[in-house]
Amino acid sequence: MTFQTGDWVRIHSVILTPDERTSAIPKETRGVPLEMRVKGWLVTAGASIGDAVEIRTTLGRSYHGTLEAVNPPYGHDFAAAIPELLRAGEELRAMLAEAEGETT
Repeated sequence: MTFQTGDWVRIHSVILTPDERTSAIPKETRGVPLEMRVKGWLVTAGASIGDAVEIRTTLGRSYHGTLEAVNPPYGHDFAAAIPELLRAGEELRAMLAEAEGETT
């Protein structure tokens, strides 16, 4: 399916490859590319998902990247739940209650 100029889209581009990243950041961070996703209006006519395109943002800035989605929904999350962190609050409260019991 092709999309037209003016369609609301999201693009993806790699800003820095792992080799281009500074050594001043943690090894785990250095091992992955620095990526950018931007939403805006499609400037490139007749583009399909996966094509290299240009967009214009609501602030009027132009960006180039790979077309990833058309009419992308607004959303955010903080990744999957980490079981150890889910229990941390309960464990801390139990430790504090135990410590208070010992000092009184």
